[in-house]
Amino acid sequence: MSRSLGQQLPGTTAHLRAFIEAQPLFFVGTAAPDGRVNVSPKGLDSLRVLGPNRVVWLSVTGSGNETAAHLLQHPRMTLMFCAFEGPPLILRLYGRATMRQPGDEGWAGHLALFPALPGTRQLFVLDVDLVQTSCGMAVPLMTFEAPREDLNRWAERQGDEELHAYRARKNRLSLDGYPTGLPQR
Repeated sequence: MSRSLGQQLPGTTAHLRAFIEAQPLFFVGTAAPDGRVNVSPKGLDSLRVLGPNRVVWLSVTGSGNETAAHLLQHPRMTLMFCAFEGPPLILRLYGRATMRQPGDEGWAGHLALFPALPGTRQLFVLDVDLVQTSCGMAVPLMTFEAPREDLNRWAERQGDEELHAYRARKNRLSLDGYPTGLPQR
């Protein structure tokens, strides 16, 4: 890879795919036409590269559901990966995303790519139209210890009924009051 300060590419390369697959953390950015911009950190074993211009990531129940609400209004999404170890690099994938929920076309096939995670809520498929690298020379060096299992343990303790009730309370609307499209029972 070139040591230049940045490149724009039409899709990911084998080198960038390997970089993505090695990252324990990525960030998701979305925004509705009005209201707050959302940037969320994502971990767990929740992202797969399907090809140079497509990735899918698994979303589990959390304290909010901004990504879903934003995509229902405007399907743009950015994923960002940072090298916290090794050579510096920041990688952004820009594109249009679609949400998949249980029962939707493509749900089962995409879900099969991931380990079973308690609290699984949705999948997001990003069709990438631009890949951008930047230097990452100001990103700190940090050592990865281990994934956190707190969210998985919390979701397991809840069970299906309580997770549904939690989502109804906390995940149906965005911070700006936009619906997230979660199915109702």
